[in-house]
Amino acid sequence: MTPVALSTRSRTVRSSAIRDLLRLTERPDILSLAGGLPAPELLPVDRIAAATADVLAAEGPAALQYGPTEGIAALRATVADRLGNGTAPEGVVITTGSQQALDLVARVLLDPGDVVVVEQPTYLGALGALQWCAPTVVSIAGDHDGLRTDLLADRLAAGLRPKLVYVVTDFANPTGATLADSRRRHLAGLADQFGFVVVEDDPYGALRFRGTTAPPVRAFTERAVTLGTASKVISPGLRVGWLAAPDWLVRPIVVAKQATDLHTAVLNQHLVRALLADGAWFDAHVAALVESYSARAGVLVQALREACGEHFQLSPVDGGMFLWVRPRHPGLAAERLLATAIDAGVAFVPGSAFRHDAVDDGTMRLCFTTVDADGLHEAARRLGAAVGSMTTTV
Repeated sequence: MTPVALSTRSRTVRSSAIRDLLRLTERPDILSLAGGLPAPELLPVDRIAAATADVLAAEGPAALQYGPTEGIAALRATVADRLGNGTAPEGVVITTGSQQALDLVARVLLDPGDVVVVEQPTYLGALGALQWCAPTVVSIAGDHDGLRTDLLADRLAAGLRPKLVYVVTDFANPTGATLADSRRRHLAGLADQFGFVVVEDDPYGALRFRGTTAPPVRAFTERAVTLGTASKVISPGLRVGWLAAPDWLVRPIVVAKQATDLHTAVLNQHLVRALLADGAWFDAHVAALVESYSARAGVLVQALREACGEHFQLSPVDGGMFLWVRPRHPGLAAERLLATAIDAGVAFVPGSAFRHDAVDDGTMRLCFTTVDADGLHEAARRLGAAVGSMTTTV
């Protein structure tokens, strides 16, 4: 049979490096610091089971039926209440994970060739979602305080005209950086001045180990869309996310979602609503996540300092799920190190996966959530051995 030719976009979109890596890390001998998954033992299995029984008893067949495209009213109201900052339920759309939220925003805003600004580096899933709209992607450097809005302002003054600016505001994937309050305000002002939309992705904001929470960009401009998800704080398997958007953008997003999947799974929406609405349980659950992840992050940082600290600079970890690692010396290629590390029994994600230009600058993203303390010590030892074998053969 002669295969049908794929579309141009299907032939050109890059595969997710993390999804490809996960196939390797299924090997039982691999300690994986690669995938950004919640700790499986902390997923609330019993609470979800109880909530399922309660929802089915209360809602009956309605919980198993088709639902409104924009999401069930009860969940939209609960999300709006948690988002605060004057968010109205009518401005909330429930999506199949926040990945779909980003895809929908891109679909309704972007035409081929439109300019999109992303931080360098940025969430690779965002790069993948944006690619389907064939935009012109412009990368602006970031640091531990997030996107360098001063550099963005310089580019705007020089004539850059983006349609959309994408940022992960809190404990960013991959760097763990948090966009500083002053930069949020600056970015909002630039959006108003130059007419672009800010998409602020916030899957990790609840996982704060230290410091105080800054207001969202949406608090300072009406030209911002906030994305959120239950995946990191309840369960990724439920695939429930959301977005909060200006009034003018909600209707086009709902129409686009109708053409995509009709609506997000109704039973799952009821489950997420029940768990978010149970404030005492939810707050205690998130506190347990923060306690566990903070401890694991500390273990990994200390173990890496002992095993290979002379080779790497470790970014501060104030929350979230990731440690960003930079080489102290030029010439240490992360992609080549990964092959050696896999042989040594440990996996990570090279920083090149998070760059639009795919340049291997030696950086690495390590996820500390799914490995216990003993495993993190061993993973650091294996990584140190891999680095040592590379540096002695160069």
